[in-house]
Amino acid sequence: MDKKKVVAPLVCHGHSRPVVDLYYSPITPDGFFLVSASKDSTPMLRNGETGDWIGTFQGHKGAVWSCCLDKHALRAASASADFSAKLWDALTGDVLHSFEHKHIVRACAFSEDTHLLLTGGMEKVLRIFDLNRPDAPPREIEKSPGSVRTLAWLHSDQTILGSCTDMGGVRLWDVRTGTIVRTLETKSSVTSAEVSQDGRYITTADGSTVKFWDANHFGLVKSYDMPCIVESASLEPKFGNKFIAGGEDMWIHVFDFHTGAEIGCNKGHHGPVHCVRFSPGGESYASGSEDGTIRIWQTGPEQDGSASNGPSQNIKDVVNEVTNQMRNVLIAEEEKTGAE
Repeated sequence: MDKKKVVAPLVCHGHSRPVVDLYYSPITPDGFFLVSASKDSTPMLRNGETGDWIGTFQGHKGAVWSCCLDKHALRAASASADFSAKLWDALTGDVLHSFEHKHIVRACAFSEDTHLLLTGGMEKVLRIFDLNRPDAPPREIEKSPGSVRTLAWLHSDQTILGSCTDMGGVRLWDVRTGTIVRTLETKSSVTSAEVSQDGRYITTADGSTVKFWDANHFGLVKSYDMPCIVESASLEPKFGNKFIAGGEDMWIHVFDFHTGAEIGCNKGHHGPVHCVRFSPGGESYASGSEDGTIRIWQTGPEQDGSASNGPSQNIKDVVNEVTNQMRNVLIAEEEKTGAE
């Protein structure tokens, strides 16, 4: 591997057990934030840029499988093996509400308008809680065919995207009718499903494959075989020209989105990588591992491709060429003056 691709990450300690989920907030007036879920039962909030610890959410009595922030980064949510999902004040760390379930909760997601919280897990039931009326019974959506692994909102909260732990495919529910309207077929169970920041793509990881789907027409756009079984993948949000994937081999691999060619990889974790996510501006990406650490890697210039490096290098070449031409003219004039 090319030495220039070795990047020293910011290492974030604090969790005592494996880190299984990461979630970046959008960019807010106060910056952007990173929340992490761990089997140690305590989600943590960090500065998304520096990785500095801000606070720990204390209250769960079992492993936390999923975590998220609303778009303003004012509230957090978590899904746990203690049969509950919790809503937190991200500024104080206080529990705002605890939503009780009858089995392990594996996934949670805030709606785009921040008024709803979606949960799912071993009960195979999707629930939508109204955060303006947290004590009210949730709306229950048609049963999932298997235990819910991942959940996400699509199309301005009109569609729900979900995958299962025990079967392949990604299912799409129409929120209005509460029914499954389409299934995106995969051979293995989908362990990671991410909607791109611009809403164009759905990025999935299943087995040793990363796939990109059209988020509006649901056709398969690209499918790439990975060097190992991967658990998570994330598309760069600004240019959309590369993606990252992490899994069993403990490396975070960087690939060209258009060709699937590997353009970088980073090693530092001492256990399988469970989750990878790009920051909202694409300048860095985070990885969470079985080793209990979070690592934040800067997007190196060698990985930015022509989108960011090409123009600046071209300008440098032009400047150098003009400088050389001016130097040659001056030399020629000096020689002419000397001859006279």
